[in-house]
Amino acid sequence: MTCKKLCAALLLLAMLATLAAGCGKSGAGTNEQVFRYALEAEPATLDPAKSTAIPESLVELQIFEGLTRLDAQDQPAPGVAEKWEVSPDGLTYVFHLRAGAKWANGEPVTAQDFAFAWQRVLNPETASENAYMLFPVKNAQAYNEKKLPAEQLGIKALDELTLEVTLEKPTAYFLSLVAFHAFYPVHQKTVTASPDNWANEVATLIGNGPFKISHWTHSGKLEFVKNDQYWDTTAVKLTKMEWPISDSQTTRLAMLENNQVDMIVEPPVVEHDRLTQAGLLKISPYLGIYYYVFNTQAAPFDNPQVRKAFAQAVNREALVKNVIKGGKKPAYAWVAPGLINPASSRDFREEGGNYAVEDAGQAKKLLADAGYPDGKGLPPVTLTFNTSELHKSIAEAMQEMWKQNLGITVNLTNQESKVFLEARNHGDYQIARASWVGDYADPMTFMDVFKDPDNDANYTNPAYNRLVEQAQSTPDQQVRMQAMHAAEKILFDDAVIIPIYYTTQPFISKPYVKGYFWSVLGLADFKTTYIEK
Repeated sequence: MTCKKLCAALLLLAMLATLAAGCGKSGAGTNEQVFRYALEAEPATLDPAKSTAIPESLVELQIFEGLTRLDAQDQPAPGVAEKWEVSPDGLTYVFHLRAGAKWANGEPVTAQDFAFAWQRVLNPETASENAYMLFPVKNAQAYNEKKLPAEQLGIKALDELTLEVTLEKPTAYFLSLVAFHAFYPVHQKTVTASPDNWANEVATLIGNGPFKISHWTHSGKLEFVKNDQYWDTTAVKLTKMEWPISDSQTTRLAMLENNQVDMIVEPPVVEHDRLTQAGLLKISPYLGIYYYVFNTQAAPFDNPQVRKAFAQAVNREALVKNVIKGGKKPAYAWVAPGLINPASSRDFREEGGNYAVEDAGQAKKLLADAGYPDGKGLPPVTLTFNTSELHKSIAEAMQEMWKQNLGITVNLTNQESKVFLEARNHGDYQIARASWVGDYADPMTFMDVFKDPDNDANYTNPAYNRLVEQAQSTPDQQVRMQAMHAAEKILFDDAVIIPIYYTTQPFISKPYVKGYFWSVLGLADFKTTYIEK
């Protein structure tokens, strides 16, 4: 063989070896920085103003970034804003944006983009369920309720890189708030050109986060690539992410065990013991609650006694032990554990104690007092939940408890997540599955849910609202906490919800996936994730 032919042969072998390495999947023993995550539901929308569920928020966290970004300790760290000043009275924040912050199309992220996005969330025509999150901003609620014009909002772009925000009252957790997805900027020109569809199409879904979506097969798969325009691109190690979508826990686990994905959440409960024994199941803290909500305006649950009867005829310990598992804890109140009262240095939940009562005998008496002895004459009742093995298992267990303790046969209906959320939001249900995850580390993240006039329960109580408003309007932590404890008691006096368990985040991750962290707010940040070579 001549030298020229030998060199050519060696070159060909080298090229083939390179191609072979490039065709490998992510995981141990390969050099690719590709991370595969099984997303648990098709995003209903990736519009930060309109999204409400965890799967959407999880995707948005990868492709957008607010003024701040929560760090691994869930504390606000600089995001698009590199620094800020707060006035001595706590009412004015001046954020200084990074000169290098850009949209994925290379255009600069400006203070005007934030002002536009926040005003859009608050605009009543947007009908954002997240609007209340911005109510700490001066005149935000009045604008949202069509009482004042947008010009009077406490949001001003002083120049391209300076955003001034004036608040109604001091809000100790405001820097954490602005990391929430409702506060993300949006690309003004794109949103204006296609206000209804921009967030559902890859071509118009322009973000400013560490990744950008390169392909979206609806109800099938999301694909991401590294956003080279991101200001902190050197911290981003992954070159690509592939997220197949499945609302089936069994399917997601099969994907992981067949090496099709690297991480999943919520493996089937029936597999928890096996996965724990194998050392695979991990449990992350999660500031949230799983509960059932009554439509307080729909018969027969417009009667508080009927609501109380249903609420008292359950056994949470049995549910958690036999059905739910996953390190969950029975919930007997609304605000989840893990939030400290600054005035007492005690956990808010531990300090407030329990409010939910379990008493099958009393439940039966309440139903009789409401005019339905042994369930006789009670209108048909349907429990609605979104498609999931766990939701179905819990619903069936609750159905049996109500049958045994009240003599009532409750119908069950499951819906695809997008349809379910729309039905619940429009009050098209009697009892529905629900969950709530804190948006920031203060009990108010739970308490103002039912102060919102558009809450899912269609519930309103002036006394409850006054207490929540008191807690929102004073910097005195002792007064704030006492008011929220009193408001929480009212929720249970009125039997608005049936708390079931405080959430944790069971997940499985391949050992070669590094650099991620799960927030107690229920989201995983993959900005610094990498595949260990």
